[in-house]
Amino acid sequence: MEAFSAVELYALLKLRVAVFVVEQACAYPELDGKDGDALHLRLLIDGDTAAYARLMPPSDGPPRIGRVLVAPGHRGKGLGETIMQEAIRACDVHFPGAAIELSAQSYLERFYKALGFTPTSEEYVEDGIPHIDMVRPAASHQQPL
Repeated sequence: MEAFSAVELYALLKLRVAVFVVEQACAYPELDGKDGDALHLRLLIDGDTAAYARLMPPSDGPPRIGRVLVAPGHRGKGLGETIMQEAIRACDVHFPGAAIELSAQSYLERFYKALGFTPTSEEYVEDGIPHIDMVRPAASHQQPL
C-alpha cells in the first residue's frame, strides 16, 4: 500500500465529485471524512483513474465497499466488474472470513447479484437516488471469482 501524492488525491477526488455530485446531480458531502481510514483501489489506464472503489474496514459491522465508479471515458469495457472483483479480493486479504456489505444504487442490483451479493433491505432513497443494501456472505466470497 502506498499513499497518494497530492496530485493523485486531487485527481481522484475531482473524479468522485464529477461522477457522484455533478453527473448524478446529487448534492451531498462527498468528502465525508472517512477516506483516511479506507483502502482505495484504483484501476489506472495510461496513468489516469479508469475505475475506483473504496473499502471501509469493519467498525460496527462487516467491511463495506463503496464509492464504486468507472470514469465516463472508460465505461462499457467491463471495468466495473474488474474493480469489484479486485475489491472483493482485497476484502478477502485484509478482512478474512468477513461478509462484505454495500449500498447499491437500485438499478445496479442485478450487477451486484452476479458478483454474489444479495439484497438485505427494501429499496430506499438516499440523496435523491434509489438504493438497496446488499451483502456477500463470508462463505461465498471465499471461493475464487
